Amino acid sequence: MGGGQLGLMMNQACSDWHLQPEFLDPDQQASVSGYAKVVHGNFRDYETVLNFGSDKDLISYEIEDVNLDALKFLESQGKKVYPQPKVLEIIKNKWNQKQFLVENGFPTADFMGMNQKNPEELASFLPAFWKQNEGGYDGKGVSRVKDLEDFELLPEVPGFLEKAVEIKKELAVIVARNENGEIQTFPCVEMIFHPIANLVEYLQTPATISEEVEITCKVLAIELAEKQDLIGLMAIEFFLDTSEKVLINEMAPRPHNSGHHTIEGNICSQFQQFWRAILNLPLAETSISHPFSAMLNLIGEVGYTGSPVYQGLEECLSKPGIYPHIYGKVETRPYRKMGHVTVVGNSLPDLKQKVSFVQNHLKVIS
Repeated sequence: MGGGQLGLMMNQACSDWHLQPEFLDPDQQASVSGYAKVVHGNFRDYETVLNFGSDKDLISYEIEDVNLDALKFLESQGKKVYPQPKVLEIIKNKWNQKQFLVENGFPTADFMGMNQKNPEELASFLPAFWKQNEGGYDGKGVSRVKDLEDFELLPEVPGFLEKAVEIKKELAVIVARNENGEIQTFPCVEMIFHPIANLVEYLQTPATISEEVEITCKVLAIELAEKQDLIGLMAIEFFLDTSEKVLINEMAPRPHNSGHHTIEGNICSQFQQFWRAILNLPLAETSISHPFSAMLNLIGEVGYTGSPVYQGLEECLSKPGIYPHIYGKVETRPYRKMGHVTVVGNSLPDLKQKVSFVQNHLKVIS
């Protein structure tokens, strides 16, 4: 369910095995259109999801905002739904995520609900971040709260406060687990965020962290997958604070932006590992295939809305180790994800030079 850029790359990853998945997406011009069979319908609608899944043996999703009740019913009828609805129920609601982490002893930033809290209680918890319970993505649904006046700017939807952390680095690990209980993690990546859009500008791997921090992140990812009895693939984002403590930020039960570099940068991509996991096939080795790799989000430039033009694409294609991926979206707008670029290098200076070249030359305008 879902035929956006993740669906497109999922479809690409299974084409070598001649798998022919069917996609459900409300967008008549979804990224995967033209490459696979697409049923156009609302994956948030109960009846639509039931009808879509009625003739399927195996159902998955590339977005959390799907009808959970319909997935539960399909599972009760003997359909395989991976990752399982019980996993999605925990993760699609950020408040539920936080409760799950605390109840099971996982390290995470302090948080509190906002209902029936007086101004003194709220003020004592600041600075903090307000997080929308459901529906937030790519930095949307997250607002920094510095003082009581900032509460007046928050949308009137359910949310909670998360205590601001003194962050040294933001990290992520992709973990996969199949029905047999076989489990694999990808190497830890380090994320660098866009200062205005609040989404990942680029990430790099190996992360510039100690071996101890790398192991801690991988162990926590494995423990999270096993605690939830995950079948499928999950991304876990971490904070590394200034005291070198690892805190779990958020989870996503699907291929994730923090794993796009694996297409060229690792022996197996996150997308092929996803298929291996949900089909109960042997999981692949995940080690890096180049000394260094990075991934840059290709986002719409400010001031441009309309049919996209990829300015500087030829210049990037002329450079070795630069691999653009275009998502096929028919309209660009400021900060919209229009593609990504994987960069591989023989050294960290080589990698950063190529990243800088892409940042300076490849622009999405209209």
